[in-house]
Amino acid sequence: MLSFERRFFKEGYRFLAGVDEAGRGPLAGPLVAAAVIFPEDYRNEDIDDSKKLSARKRESLFGPIQENALAYGIAVLGAEDIDRLNIYQATRVAMGKALESLSPRPDFIITDAMPLEGLACPALPLVKADAQCLNVAAASILAKVTRDRLMDELDALYPGYGFRRNKGYGTKDHLEALERLGPIPGIHRRSFGPVKAALEKKVLLF
Repeated sequence: MLSFERRFFKEGYRFLAGVDEAGRGPLAGPLVAAAVIFPEDYRNEDIDDSKKLSARKRESLFGPIQENALAYGIAVLGAEDIDRLNIYQATRVAMGKALESLSPRPDFIITDAMPLEGLACPALPLVKADAQCLNVAAASILAKVTRDRLMDELDALYPGYGFRRNKGYGTKDHLEALERLGPIPGIHRRSFGPVKAALEKKVLLF
């Protein structure tokens, strides 16, 4: 998990940021991006790609990541922003916001496959970076836990959609609820196909 970090530390970089997101694919809920800078000597063998970890394990790592990071940032974009920008551009914006909140500022950035432009330092978009780089894996955990907590809050507000279970993804129970109850304004992504279809049937929940 540290081979890429070691390479860039040897090249003289000091503040290496990893950035990742959670929530590109769901039909509902926010997109969350996170960025993390660890000290050069930080090690934690429990940190891995968030998709490989259980929800309980991710939660247990959330606090230690924040406590041991030199800096971390979390950015949240809602459904309306996603619809306005499109999901690709929204991901870039959210990652940029997470990076902008870091202090100290990064001098090198590794992203999980997403190319970013207009940065003040070099950046490497690396495929499956969350499975190869400690800082990116940590960012993936912060983003995933933050988003899951937000979806749990939405589940309490809108219990008919099963958000605690499906986290807004297009599962069978979510699609059935969407058909039955209609999209929730400001929560469901109107630019996504199944939500569009429900809107065309004029089934709206206000």
